[in-house]
Amino acid sequence: MRNILIIQGHPDAKQTHFCHAIAEKYASAAHSASHAIQQITVAELDFPILRTQQDFDQGEPCDDIKHAQAQIKWADHVLVIYPLWLGDMPALLKGFFEQAFRPGFALEQTEGGKSFTKLLAGKSARIVVTMGMPAFVYRWFFKAHTVKNLKRNILTFCGFSPVNTTLIGSVYAGNDDALYDALSNIAHLGRIAK
Repeated sequence: MRNILIIQGHPDAKQTHFCHAIAEKYASAAHSASHAIQQITVAELDFPILRTQQDFDQGEPCDDIKHAQAQIKWADHVLVIYPLWLGDMPALLKGFFEQAFRPGFALEQTEGGKSFTKLLAGKSARIVVTMGMPAFVYRWFFKAHTVKNLKRNILTFCGFSPVNTTLIGSVYAGNDDALYDALSNIAHLGRIAK
């Protein structure tokens, strides 16, 4: 049994999107396999955007971010789900990571300041990104740069390993069979907690 945290990064709190279906399918399958589940819906959180280095380094996180940090600490495995917007993660999700992954929580600078201690080591993660374009176009032509950034410069940098990715393309193409297959794959990943 693993402690699994689902970070639902779709910024629209008023409508249900395919990202929400992914979160529900993963959670249901993981629960049926006796994993413990918690969820953060970023669109429902109330937090400011960081505007200074001093606030990032020394500012006090708001209550919603403190609660999210406690959930991240609790988790053995984190699932991050978001739609591709303008070739990147939505700004609200990026703002969440900036708030939550602060020095002292995600990283700690060693004495002398020449290296960092990864404070979230021992956790694994999976990134699931939905998009309108075919996934292979994003992966090969656009080099999946937002996924690489989240994987390498945020999660791995703070100690997550392994960090796996799932790209789900053509979500607006009207191909229900492809979306059903994608959700079946998500259910499998939920059962095995990967």
